[in-house]
Amino acid sequence: MGDPPLGHHVPTASKPLFSTSFTLADLNRVRHEVEVVGRQCGLDHDEIENWVIAVNELMINVIRHGGGAGWLRLLLDGQLTCEVTDQGLGFNAARYVPCAERPPLSGTGGMGLWVVGQMADYLLVDSGPVGTTIRIAARSRRLG
Repeated sequence: MGDPPLGHHVPTASKPLFSTSFTLADLNRVRHEVEVVGRQCGLDHDEIENWVIAVNELMINVIRHGGGAGWLRLLLDGQLTCEVTDQGLGFNAARYVPCAERPPLSGTGGMGLWVVGQMADYLLVDSGPVGTTIRIAARSRRLG
C-alpha cells in the first residue's frame, strides 16, 4: 500500500513504547500492554477499545496466516502507532486493502484487515515472500 493519507505519516525510528514477540499463548498479555499504553497516551475508553480490537486482529492474522509468531512494536510519533511483523509467505495486499465494503466471511477468514481498517486511522501493508509488516495508527481526538 502507498503512503498514509495526507496529514498522516509513518513513524520515524524512535524508541518503542512497547516491543515484544508473540505467539497464541501471549495474546492476553500483549492485549493488556496495548491497552495500558493506549491509556498512557491519552486515548479515551472507546478509542482504547477500538485500538485493542485492531491490534488483536493483526496478531490473530499473524498467528493464522503468518507463521504463528510475530513481533509487535508500539510507537508514539505524533500518533500512537502499532507495527506488527511476521515471517510468513506474504499475501496480495491489494486484494484486501483498501476495502470500503465488508467482505464476505469465508472459512479462511477475510475480514480481519477490514475490521482493522474500520478501527484505525490508517493501515499500511508491506508484504512479500519473506514476511509481512503492517502499520496502523490509533484514531484519537487528542493525538495527532
